[in-house]
Amino acid sequence: MSRFSHLRLRESLRRHPERAVAAVLVAAVGLLVFWLALDLFPYHSVNDDEGVYLYQAAMLLEGKLFLRPGAIPTDAVRPWFFVIREVGGEIAMYGKYSPVVPAIFTVGHLLGDWNIALGLVAAGNAAGVYYLGSAAFDRRVGLVAVVALAASPLFLLTSATFLSYAPATMLNLAFAVAYVRAARTDSLRWAVASGAAVGLAFFARPYTAVLFAIPFILHTLAVLVTGLRTGDDTFDPAFRRVFKRAVAIAVPGALGVVIALGYNAVVTGDPLLFPYAAFAPNDGIGFGPHEILGYDRNYTPALAAETTVFVFEFFLTEWTPAGVLGSLLAVLGIGTAAWRWGESIRVYRPSLSGMTGGEVAAVVAGVFPAVFLGEAYFWGTLNGLRNELIDLLGPFYHFDVLLPVSVFAAAGAVALVRFVRRWLAERTTRRRARVAVAVLLLLAAPVVVSAEQRVIDGPFSENRQRTESLTATYEPFVERASNASDGTAFDDALVFTPDPYGDWQAHPFQYLRSEPGFDGAVVYATDGSPERDFDVVAATNRTPYRFTYRGEWTGAVRPVNSDIRRLRVLSGSAVNATTTVGIPVNAESVSVRIETTAGYARYRVPASMRTNETIPVEWAITAEGARIRNLDFASGPAGATVPLPDGASEVDLVVTFVGQGGASVTYRQEATVSAAEEEIQVIWPPETRVCRLTTECGTEGTWVGPDGEYVSGVSVEMAATASDRQ
Repeated sequence: MSRFSHLRLRESLRRHPERAVAAVLVAAVGLLVFWLALDLFPYHSVNDDEGVYLYQAAMLLEGKLFLRPGAIPTDAVRPWFFVIREVGGEIAMYGKYSPVVPAIFTVGHLLGDWNIALGLVAAGNAAGVYYLGSAAFDRRVGLVAVVALAASPLFLLTSATFLSYAPATMLNLAFAVAYVRAARTDSLRWAVASGAAVGLAFFARPYTAVLFAIPFILHTLAVLVTGLRTGDDTFDPAFRRVFKRAVAIAVPGALGVVIALGYNAVVTGDPLLFPYAAFAPNDGIGFGPHEILGYDRNYTPALAAETTVFVFEFFLTEWTPAGVLGSLLAVLGIGTAAWRWGESIRVYRPSLSGMTGGEVAAVVAGVFPAVFLGEAYFWGTLNGLRNELIDLLGPFYHFDVLLPVSVFAAAGAVALVRFVRRWLAERTTRRRARVAVAVLLLLAAPVVVSAEQRVIDGPFSENRQRTESLTATYEPFVERASNASDGTAFDDALVFTPDPYGDWQAHPFQYLRSEPGFDGAVVYATDGSPERDFDVVAATNRTPYRFTYRGEWTGAVRPVNSDIRRLRVLSGSAVNATTTVGIPVNAESVSVRIETTAGYARYRVPASMRTNETIPVEWAITAEGARIRNLDFASGPAGATVPLPDGASEVDLVVTFVGQGGASVTYRQEATVSAAEEEIQVIWPPETRVCRLTTECGTEGTWVGPDGEYVSGVSVEMAATASDRQ
C-alpha cells in the first residue's frame, strides 16, 4: 500500500470510525462461523446434501462435470443426489445442484481448509447486511444489524454447513449492495456488477434469486415510470440515466440465465431441464402432486397456507436474534421506518438522482413478504419439516429473510435507545442521560442474553448430540488415520459401507467420499448383492475392507458401535473355515445349519461339545456346495452338502442356542461366495451377527468384536484357508 493510500485510509477511519468497527465485526462473524464449522460440525451435519456440494466442488477442482465409474458398478458408487446419464457412450453421473456454490466452496480448499469458505461467506453476508442497514438508516444501525445477524441461530447453524443457502444469500446481498450503489452513484459499473451478481444467484438457486429480486424489480419499474411521467419525453436525461442503469443490470443478469441454461444443456442434455428436475421431476414449485424418492404429497393451497403459517411463527419465535425479542424489535424498526419516512411514503415518488434511505428500507422490507409468500408455492419447506432437518438447522429456505429481520431489529433497538436517551435528556442533563442509558443497557443485557440462550440451546444441543454420535461412528477411521505412519487412513483401498438408506454413497455417511476420478487412496462402495460385490472387487483391484456397525441407524440421534475389517478374497477348489462360537449363559440346546438359496442342511452337536465354553464349527465351501465337516448330518432336503447356485451367492452358517423359557441367541455368518466350474471364491471374513430371540436380524446384532455388548458367554473366533483339494 502506497503512503498516499495509507494516509487516505487513516483519514477515512478517523472521520468514520464505524467502518473500522464494522470491519472488526464482519471478521469476527466469519471467524465465529469458521469455528462453529470445526467444533459443531467436524463430520458435517445430518443434512447429507453437504456431501453433494463437496463432491461437486472436488470435481470442479479436477475440471470435471461428471463422475465416470468405468468398470465399477454404478449403483455401488453413486453418490447421494447424483443423476445417472449416458455421455459419450459411457455411464456418467452429475450432481443435482448447479456448480456455483461448489465453486465458492473450492476457495476454502485452495486456502488450506474447506471450512474457510464458510467463514468467508458468513463474513460476506455480514458485510452486506452492514451496508444495507447503513444505507437504509445509518452506520450505527448497520453495526447493530451485524450483531443481530450473528445472534440468529438460523444464520449460525446454516452458515456453518456446506449448503447453498448462505452462499446464495451472499450473492443476493452482493446484488442488493451493488444495486443501491449504482442508484446512488449513477454508476454503470455498479449496475453491471449488480446484474452479474443476480445472474450468478439465479445460476446457483433460480427460484431463491427471483424471490429476492422481486422488490428491486418493482423499485426499478417504479423509477422508470416516474422518469417517464416527469420527463418532457423518453429522451429526458434523468430517464435515460435510469434506463441505462436498468439495462446494465438486466443484460448481465440475463447472461446468468443463459449460462445456467447452457449448463443444463451440457449435463442434462436439455437447456430447459434443470439437474434437480432431472433427479426428481415432481420435486419443484407449484401446487398439486409432488414426489421425491418415494415420499409424495398432494401439495394443496390449504396445506401451503398451513405450512407457511407454521414456519412464519417458528421462524419469528425460535430462529431470529433472541427469538421473540428480536422479532419485536424488528416490528419496532418497521414502525420507526414508517414514522421516519411516513410523509414520503404517503406521496411516494422514487428518486431519479439517487436512492433514499426510505427506498432502501422499502426494498429491504419487501424481501420478507416476497420470500415467505414465494416459498409457500414450494413444497420443500413441508418436506424439510417432515424429515426434521428444519428443526435442526432452521427454516433454511427462508434464509434471505435474515436481511430484513436483522436490519429492522437493529433499527428498532437503536431507535429505542435513542428515544430513551432523548426522553431522559429532556428531564436531566445530556451527560446523565447517557450514563442512565448505559446503566439501563447493562440491566437489560441479562434479559437479552437469556432470550438468546433460550433460542440457541435447543438446536445447538440437538446438533451436538448428533455430532457426538457421528464421532463414535467414524472412530475407526480416525484411529486408523492416527495410527498410520504417513498420516493416511488407507492406501489403495476399497471400503464397503452399509446402506441404511439404500444404494447411495455418502448417504448417510457423507464424511466418506471417493475422489472424483475413483483413483484416490480409497474408493467407497455400498455393500450390495454378492454378484455386485465381486464385480466391485474385480473392477477396483484394491485391498478390500468392510465398514459396519452394531446398532440401529437413527440418523445419528443415537450412536452406533462401528468397526472396520480387512477382507480377503480366498480362491481355490475349496475354502475350509472354522468358526468357534461361545455358549451363551443358560443355554440348554443348540442347533447348527448351513443355508444357501438352494436349500439347507441341519447338523447335530454332540453332548460332549455342549459341556465346553465354546463350540467349534468346521465348514467347507466348494463349487459343488457347502457342508459342515465336524458334525453329523441331521436333516435337510439336499443332504449333508447344500448345493450352490451358479455365479455369486451367499452361504449362511447359523448356530442357534435356546435357553430357559425359549430365549434364544443365534450366531449368523453370511459369506459372499462365487462358484465357477471347479473354483470357489469367498470374501472373508463373512458378515457376522449375534441375534437375540430371532434367527435373523439386522445391524442391531452385528458382531464388532469382543468390545460390543452381548449376552454373557457370547464370543466369535473365525479362520479360513483356501486349498486345491477338499
